[in-house]
Amino acid sequence: MKILMVCLGNICRSPLAEGILQSKLPEGFIVDSAGTIDMHEGKSPDYRSIQTAHNYHVDISQQKSRPFTTKDFEEFDHIYCMDQNNLTDVLSLAKSDYQRNKVSLILDNSQEVPDPYWSEMAEFDRVYRLLDKACERIASDLKSQEKEPGKK
Repeated sequence: MKILMVCLGNICRSPLAEGILQSKLPEGFIVDSAGTIDMHEGKSPDYRSIQTAHNYHVDISQQKSRPFTTKDFEEFDHIYCMDQNNLTDVLSLAKSDYQRNKVSLILDNSQEVPDPYWSEMAEFDRVYRLLDKACERIASDLKSQEKEPGKK
């Protein structure tokens, strides 16, 4: 099972989501992250994301930003976007309903994860807590799907 987290630049929200979800899943699950733009390609997550994750005993310091590509539709079973703009950008690249059905917002009820980039550390902590709750739900769903034969 392969899961992809997507935000704008792949330096704040999606690296946090990747690290959080990976920490909640057993071996065998692969979690990655990407951005809808390539502006930060090859760069580490924002230092504030790294510090926030560290405060919760999650290490994201080795991650590197990369852009989302159409190959990601083939590689990943689930693609979670942080906000409506990310969702729209990813869906615009999908070539089929099968690909579109892999993509959703990470939060329930069409809520968005705010981009903390222009904010203070407290906003990174708030984003972490939002993502932690969402990743707990996703991890639980994925583990139960894994136990049911024939489900992805």
